[in-house]
Formats: sequence, structure tokens, C-alpha cells
Amino acid sequence: MPKNNFIFVWKDGQKIAMFSGIRYIYFSTSHCMRIRGIIWMLVFPLFCTAQTGTIKGKVTSESGAVPFAHVGLEETEFAQPANDQGCFELAAIPPGEYSLYVSAVGYKTYHRKVSVRSNDTLVVKVTMTEFASQLGEVVVTGTMKETFIEASPVKVEVITPKFLQAHPTNNVIEALQTVNGVQEQINCGVCGTNDIHINGMEGPYTLVLIDGMPIMSALATVYGFNGIPTSLIRRVEIIKGPSSTLYGTEAVGGVINIITKRPEDLPLVTLHSYYTSHREWDADVSWNPDPKGRSAFTFSGNMYRNQYRMDFNHDNFTDIPLNERGTFYAKWSMKRVNDRVMTTAARLYGEERFGGSMNWQPADRGSNAVYGEHIYTRRVEVIGQYQLPLQPYLRIDYSFNRHMQDSYYGHTRFKADQRIAFANLLWMVSKGNHSMVAGMSNKLETYQDNTPASVDGSKWVKGVFVQDEWSPTDVMTWLIGARLDHHREHGLIFAPRLGWKQQLATYTTLRVNLGTGFREVQLFTEDHAALTGAREVVVAERIRPESSYNANLNVNHALSWLGSSGSIDMDVFYTWFTNKIVPDYGVDENLIVYANLNGHGISRGAAFQWHHQIKKSVTLNIGGTFQDVYEMTRESGELKKEVQLFTPLFSGTFSAGYEWKQKGWSLNITGKIMGPQHLPHYEPPFTRAEQSPWYVVQHVQVTKKLPHRWECFFGVKNIWNYTQDSPLIDPEHPFGDHFDTSYAYGPLQVRRFFAGFRWSVERKMK
Repeated sequence: MPKNNFIFVWKDGQKIAMFSGIRYIYFSTSHCMRIRGIIWMLVFPLFCTAQTGTIKGKVTSESGAVPFAHVGLEETEFAQPANDQGCFELAAIPPGEYSLYVSAVGYKTYHRKVSVRSNDTLVVKVTMTEFASQLGEVVVTGTMKETFIEASPVKVEVITPKFLQAHPTNNVIEALQTVNGVQEQINCGVCGTNDIHINGMEGPYTLVLIDGMPIMSALATVYGFNGIPTSLIRRVEIIKGPSSTLYGTEAVGGVINIITKRPEDLPLVTLHSYYTSHREWDADVSWNPDPKGRSAFTFSGNMYRNQYRMDFNHDNFTDIPLNERGTFYAKWSMKRVNDRVMTTAARLYGEERFGGSMNWQPADRGSNAVYGEHIYTRRVEVIGQYQLPLQPYLRIDYSFNRHMQDSYYGHTRFKADQRIAFANLLWMVSKGNHSMVAGMSNKLETYQDNTPASVDGSKWVKGVFVQDEWSPTDVMTWLIGARLDHHREHGLIFAPRLGWKQQLATYTTLRVNLGTGFREVQLFTEDHAALTGAREVVVAERIRPESSYNANLNVNHALSWLGSSGSIDMDVFYTWFTNKIVPDYGVDENLIVYANLNGHGISRGAAFQWHHQIKKSVTLNIGGTFQDVYEMTRESGELKKEVQLFTPLFSGTFSAGYEWKQKGWSLNITGKIMGPQHLPHYEPPFTRAEQSPWYVVQHVQVTKKLPHRWECFFGVKNIWNYTQDSPLIDPEHPFGDHFDTSYAYGPLQVRRFFAGFRWSVERKMK
């Protein structure tokens, strides 16, 4: 009977395994070196699985979780991608010392020494550092599926929480006004209603999404947009140009998708608050209990209060409206098999707003003696996603919102109730070099108000859409899509789309996008003067839906030299509008006549953006937009050009940040440059300048990180104290025929100081 031989496996001087029953094996030194790795990876797992360890953790950055990062141990075969939430687990690892690495597009590779012990689980938290080019950001708005910015055939701009924290704001609109090509426009100098202009197009042309759901429309773009707490925003994605192929009506000028943080992205408790020298107080709080089971929850609230009556322009009207508002937000997600999606979120929002004569009191609401604009807003939203347990990928997206408005503009009452129910059935499949998205959508809207222009009843819009992302080569991607919607009043509306992305060089990308957009009309959002002025609204004809045709060319080049990195973006855009809704003030001084434009509208221009980061400490950002927005109106058989009001020929943004990490200090400077804007014409004796001057608005903030996850900040907003003159025409006679509130082209609030803090309690990883 042959004699048994033994082989011992040694690592780091310690015998960790023994195998018997092998008659004869001879190893030379060279043979051992060659097959050492083979024995380790093949023989050891078969016999020693009971003496292995595990490494698990989560990959995050300052912007939240980093999905699909590549995680591994150097010089071994232990490697795998993280999931879409950044979580990973490396199992059956032999005990020993290793070098853990994590890599992801757009992030600097992470390295860390780790020690693995037998029958033990090592939990690590990986924090990645982003390159300034942000090519590693994951976006969904352009194609309805997660993809890296670098790979997306649609140009998507991403606004991170770090950008939003560069200076404190009490609403999202104010936060976005320092984004290149995005402008906050004050539509009423009394009550402070505002909206977002993208590339010179008015607010109603921009579709606002929350977590991909189109719930911000009509009334909500005027008031409800302001109540979204910035502390809950994971990122904001912006597309400039029509996107009606995927999102339907209102995506004419662009799309803003506000993506909220997931429960797993937030600490256990967060608190964020600040106070200004104008007695403005804002506070955000969130609680994210650590679930032991399959569910995760987020509860949060926001409060904003401003009751300081200011009149620095001496027109006897409040410079900015008094405001009290509160928001409650809850989000629930469930862990399911194969990481299938199941989330539901709800938001309750209430606001009381007043602007008007300095001596106005609540008892004067609706009176014709003391002028005041007093607005009550109540809003409820529900948003959810559910992925069906089927193959291929099928998901139901749904939302419901109700917006209730009860307002008085002097003695004119505006009362409205809007309800919107929306649902998408989404199908995704990838095969070969094709990635397809298709779906069906249903939108039911009920809207009622007490104005003569209101048409009571419900609107049910049904649609189907399909989009294919085809990559015939590694450096080329085509995007082809189409949408067909059916409206009860307007019949079938077709919206095609074509995109092309070409990798010109390793760090240079060219994108070309062609598309169409369409939208229905809510007259209240078209011209706030319909209620705040003395004119009567007249609808001269049946209003037809507006349509737009857009072309956009983008070139992006990533930079990297001497320990710094960045990117340069160049854009050229052109949009042609038909059936544009135009208010006519010239027919009668007591009327506003609404009708479709007898002609067409044009929005064209070019933009540039430079972003750079130097040695992890200094960040620089400079951008500018040149735009020409006008309407061609047919009069007596000839086309006449009319430049759009409140649209600057040039606008620019800039920011600079310095971070002294060793001491926990950081400095942020942000600002906006506005060129001349065409302004409304007024007859004597109320003549005003019909072109605004150049001006700069600049803010500065200093932040200090303290122990125990405390952070304090302080600074100055509008440090150069630039404000325009009174935005009101004939403020001495607010109930007269000439009173107008729309002459607002610049900031109305003077310089103010602020101070605040952020605090969080980190959740222990299990």
C-alpha cells in the first residue's frame, strides 16, 4: 500500500492548510513561483472555505452613492462591480493583508490597506473624489435610464449638493439662477412670483420633474416649485432643448429633473438652518431610521419664515413678500429580490404669502382701500415606482398631485384647483449594441379657476413612445425616438427625436440633438399681469398647442494636467416655435388679448462653460450664454421682428472655491452677470427705461467644519448691494388703470448677511 504524502500550504509564515492522499508531488523553486497563484485560487477554496473572510461596504462621494463602481483586491481575482446603490461584498477571501481598490468613471481611484480575518466580516466605507469634469456622474433624464454623463448621447448638466450649498437659498429657483443659461425671472414685483427661463425661454416652456415624474405644471411652476428643500436634493439634472419624446407636453424649452436623496444616502439625522439680517429663517430637518428589515424610510420637514417688511426703494410697497411656508416629506423604499425597484414618496406643502402696501393688514384682504396681494397655497404630491417581477424589465411610474390656490390681488380674487394623475408603463431591454426604452403614458388633469379664461373639465392625454440607443462602434452612439400623444381637443401630436454622439478623441466628445416639443396652455402662468394689473383678459380665438423644433450641438473636452483636471463645454442652439401664445396689450389699454402668434418665434444662441479643479483645493467655474430671442409677427402681409422682453443678449455665471482641508475651512464665491434686457414700454408720465443696465450679483460664504459632524457657515449675499429701482408703475394708485407690477429685471432685495449651521448623526453600517 503506497505511503501517504502531505502538502502544507503556508502564507506569511503561518500554516493554514494541509492536504493528504497525494502519492508524489515534486516542486522546483521556479515551478512554485509559476503555479503558486493557481494552487491558491483553485485548491484553497475547495478545502478551506470555513476559514475565509468577507469585505463589504458602500461606495459614496459628496454627491451620494456611486453606482456600479469596480471593487477588487490588487493582485488577486477577487473583484466585482458595486450595485446601483454603491453597495458591494467580496466573499470567501483567505485571511491576510490586501490592498483594496475602487475605480469608477469620473472619480480618482481609491486605495486602502485592509486586513481580512477568518470567519469575520470587514465593513468599509469608501469615499470617492470626483474629477472636476464630473464625467462619472450618473444621469437618467436624457434617456430615462441610468447612464454616465460621458456615455449619454444627450447633453445633461448635473447640479450637485455641493453646488447648492455654496450659498444658502430658501428655494430651488433661487439656487438654480447661478447655472449658466438658467435665469430666475420675477413676474410680479409685489407678490414675488417667479419662474425659470432656460436659454431665454419663459418659465411655462420648462418641464419640471421630481424623481422623473412630471408633477410640476401650471400653478405649481408659479408657487409650488419654491417649497422643495434643497437639503433633500441628491442632484438636479438639466436638459436645454425640447424633450417631449420621452416626457410629453410642456417639455418645449427644456427639462429640470430634481432627484431626491434615497434613505440609504442620508445620515440618521440631519439638521440645517440659517438666519439672515433681513430676519429670514430657514430650517431643514430629516430623520432616517435604520431599518432592520426590508424597508427604508425618510421623514423630513422644511420651514421658512420672513415677516420683515422692507421698503428700501421707497415706493410704499414691500420690496419682497412676507412668507410663511412649511413642507413635510416622506419616502419609503423596499428591498426586493434582484434589486427590483419599489418606492413611494409623499409631500405636503402649505404657504401663506403677502406683498403690498406697507400699512396693509390681514383684515384688508380683498379690500379696495389698501392694496395687498395675499396668497394661500396648499399642495399634496404622491410619487412612486414599482418594478414588475418579470423579464424583461417592466416598471410602473406613477404620481398624483393636487394644488389649491386661494388668492387676492387687490380686490381681484383668484381661486383655482388643479389635480393631475400620471402613470407610465416603462419597458427596457438591451440586446447587442442596442438599448431600447418604450412605454405608454396616461395623464388626467382636472383644472378649475374663477377667471373668464378658464374652461372647466378634465383633460385626458394618452401617449406611446419608443427610443433606441444604438452604438454601432465604441466611439459612436445614435439615439432615435418618437412619441405619439392623443389630446381630446387637439387630436394626435407626433414628436420625433434624433441624437448622435461621436468620440472625436480620447477626451473630446461631440453631441448633436434634434427634437420637437409641444405644450398646452394655462393662461395664468403665461402672464401674471392678467390678475395683478387692471386689465381684463380676452381670449380672441381657440388656443392651439404650441410646437417647437430644436437643434443643439455640443462639444465637450476633458482637461488634465499638472495634478489638475477640468472640462470645457461649447454649445450652439436654435429653436423655432409655431402657435406661440402672445398677449397683446396694444388693442385696448384696459384689455389683454390672448391669441396664437400669427408668425413664428426664434430662440438661438451659443454658450460656453469652463470648470476646473486644481490640486483638490481650488475649483473654478466660468460660463456665458449669448442669445437672441424674438418673434416674427405677420402684419399686413409682412413679418415684423419683436425682441422678447426680459431676455439679456448675454448672461454669465462664475464661481470660485477654496478648501483648506487640514483646518476644515472653505471659501465659496458665486455670482451672475446680466447684460441689457429689453423692458416694457410705458406712455408718459410713466415712461421708464426700455433697456436695463449691466449688473453683477455676487455672494460669498465661509464654511468651517467642526468636530462631531458639525458645520457652520456665514457670509454676505449681494455683496455689491445692487438693486433695481421700484418695479411698480404708478404705485400711488394701485387700483388705477395704469398700475403695473411686471417691471422687474433685477434683484429687489438689498445686501444682507447670513449665518447658519449643518449637523448630522451618521448611521452605523451593519
